[in-house]
Amino acid sequence: MSSKQVDDQLRKIGETIKKMADPDIFVWLGRGKKPPSTLERYRAATIVADRLCGAVANPIIRNAQEKRQLTAIGSWLDAKGYEPAQDGTTYDRMRPGTYSFRLIVPVDQEGSNRKINIPVDAVVMPKAAEPGDFPLLLEAKSAGDFTNVNKRRKEEAAKMGQLRHTHGDNVRFNLFLCGYFDSGYLGYEAAEGIDWVWEHRIDDLAGFGL
Repeated sequence: MSSKQVDDQLRKIGETIKKMADPDIFVWLGRGKKPPSTLERYRAATIVADRLCGAVANPIIRNAQEKRQLTAIGSWLDAKGYEPAQDGTTYDRMRPGTYSFRLIVPVDQEGSNRKINIPVDAVVMPKAAEPGDFPLLLEAKSAGDFTNVNKRRKEEAAKMGQLRHTHGDNVRFNLFLCGYFDSGYLGYEAAEGIDWVWEHRIDDLAGFGL
């Protein structure tokens, strides 16, 4: 690039950053030529660093919590006489009294002839299941605050809709919850026919016929 092109492109990048920058954090933007003070720079840098740390750490924490939740489900099922399904067993070939983690359940994509795969955290075939019965599906969810759960509540509802569309109204897709889930989130899921069990009340899993 010529030096003029470089300047033009850098100016465009700067304009984009200024438009996206939060004026409550970068308080010196839009106030004229008065430069930011040392305190203002420090405050802005601290807020940005905190948000960056959260963005990096939150997925790590969620993955660790999910692993703990699945371990808790497995231990509970083992104590009830259930056994892990053999490696490679699909959701529709599970024997009664077995369970599997992170199993794929295929569903039809509405409006097309394509199939998509839905990963399910825990799939359990109850001991009393009859041939052809659909297994119980459990999704492990954890939340450290109320903010993000209401943004994510449609994810479970969409999964439930796809599962019912493909496998019928008898599909049981439920949640295993830990953390901050308020009445708004729970009411939304209940309206979609999704039930839940709290991790600290894990024995409520028996209410699903396990």
